[in-house]
Amino acid sequence: MRWFTALLGVAILAAVAAVVLVLPRNGGKASGDGTPIASSSVPARTPSTPAPKAEEFTDPCGTFDTAVPTPYAVTGYWLIPTADHCTWRRQFSAIHRLGGDTVIRIGWGLQARRVDDQGRVLDKAGEEIDPRYEPCVEDGLSCEAAAERDLKAANPGNRVSWTFVYRTDEAFGPGLFRCPEFERKIPVGKTVFYRLIVNEDGSDDPTCDNIRAKGRGYHVILIAAAEQDSLTELLDLGDRFGVKVFPALPLAPRDPAQQSRAARQGTNTLTTLTRRILQDYGDRFGDRTSLGGFYQPFEVQMRDMRYSGSNDPEEAAKDHPTLRVYASQHEIVEQEMPGRPILVSPYLDARKRLPISATPKEVARGFEALARTGVGIIAPQDSRGTGKVGLFWPDERDEKVDERLRPVVGEADNGTAYHGSTRDYYREMSAARDRMAEQGHDVQLWANVEAFEPSQGEPCEARTGSRGRTDKKRLDAAVTQVGRYVSKIVSYMWSDFFTCGSPSLSEEITRDWNRPIPVDAVRRPRDIQDGVEIRGYNMPMGAKVTLKWEGQETPKVVEVAGVNLNPPPPDQPARMETAWVPFDWTQVPPGLWVEVEVTAPDGRPAAEALHVRVAL
Repeated sequence: MRWFTALLGVAILAAVAAVVLVLPRNGGKASGDGTPIASSSVPARTPSTPAPKAEEFTDPCGTFDTAVPTPYAVTGYWLIPTADHCTWRRQFSAIHRLGGDTVIRIGWGLQARRVDDQGRVLDKAGEEIDPRYEPCVEDGLSCEAAAERDLKAANPGNRVSWTFVYRTDEAFGPGLFRCPEFERKIPVGKTVFYRLIVNEDGSDDPTCDNIRAKGRGYHVILIAAAEQDSLTELLDLGDRFGVKVFPALPLAPRDPAQQSRAARQGTNTLTTLTRRILQDYGDRFGDRTSLGGFYQPFEVQMRDMRYSGSNDPEEAAKDHPTLRVYASQHEIVEQEMPGRPILVSPYLDARKRLPISATPKEVARGFEALARTGVGIIAPQDSRGTGKVGLFWPDERDEKVDERLRPVVGEADNGTAYHGSTRDYYREMSAARDRMAEQGHDVQLWANVEAFEPSQGEPCEARTGSRGRTDKKRLDAAVTQVGRYVSKIVSYMWSDFFTCGSPSLSEEITRDWNRPIPVDAVRRPRDIQDGVEIRGYNMPMGAKVTLKWEGQETPKVVEVAGVNLNPPPPDQPARMETAWVPFDWTQVPPGLWVEVEVTAPDGRPAAEALHVRVAL
């Protein structure tokens, strides 16, 4: 074998020599004609250079890249569930590259369903057999019929009074079951069904004894789930990319008479399902740092609402039913996974012509009612994408609404179309948040800026309906309107609104991520010099600030003289900074509005100027 050893030695020397030949000479730095990739912190290598096996992780979906080259003001995004595992990876990677640290899952609803005489689940209309649940069969019986058979065998007085269904792309563990003798997992092809037996009143017996001891009514919940657990995969990606994941809690059944409200009749069953899921999550994910909290996807309009929290039936009947659901689920989360907040994202409607619209003051009262339910994060939709609220300043109330909003509110000026602007609503909700904090309700105010427009026949995808793509300039303007009052900015939604079109919205942001976005300006002297402090994003030394007002002969242009000279105000969004410029406010006649424009050192102006009126 010595000849083989010698030959192997020659081969190794040859390989080493080849490596030495391709190594760069300029201080270890690679050189060449190619453009460096901004998203990678690893120096570029020629194809001949061996890859470092210990640091690189690869799989069929590609490699992980955890650099953050183009951080934007929006740091959280909603995602639509997908069956493509590589799509999850690409979405997390792209979101992380834009500085995103939060992903919120779209969820599904619990629904009461009728069954036929064989116990087969019917569709929503109660007319046809639902193909999603038809394959659920046990011993030749439908799963609902098998459940009733087992209940009656335990006690002839038992009966199934309601059947509910729920769908998900998750898979659950044994923590989902309270009584495994009557509850079970039923694999059927690639779908896994879970059969739950729950008490009508929403309580959970600690044992199976009562099922035999006395006859009573039960609700059957059939869950159509998956072989592989999507939430485990999402949390793994969250750990890898440093992203917090907010899975969706079950959506409450809707009131048949008023679809915008949760049905009171289904709340007890929803409570039980939520408890079961949270107990299973606690068993499997209790120590996962990437589990940021939970999203309750049942939308409610922000308006003057009532929530007392009273246990008195007469008083409870006066409460908003959806807020009762929020409170019920908050209580379960606190019991099973304390410290993980519930996030809700209600919508605004400022259109004056509609009787259901609400003023900023009415919305603030609604915020207080929401806070009393115990939810931890309220992220109101800015509702600009649907046209329910406009982006304008107080001195622009007499100007025509944005052309893209005219299909929604008509040919009107801002003040005629809307009770107030986005900024008016968030200012009032911010004040409500402070009042609730004084009363012991610890709730965060986030902003959900809608990343779409009324489509006018050009939706991003068929599933987006009347909603089409927007552009970065409009999104920057939305950030300017809300940024002063919130602790975080998130956006509905990544798929499909940040990914459709060419260039897509995410590509626009990547190319233009460091354009200034001012959100607030305050008068702030330094030493003996008067000046203005501007809060916002991407305002470095060398940026210029232009101040102009009515009657001024020449706009005042001042260069930024200092950045982050004072600690930022508390509860500001990530990456918020301050820039200070000298300015003598006595030049401005009393009562006039001043436009404050910020321009990057390379000449790019902010999408939106601030409009301020400073008391002298």
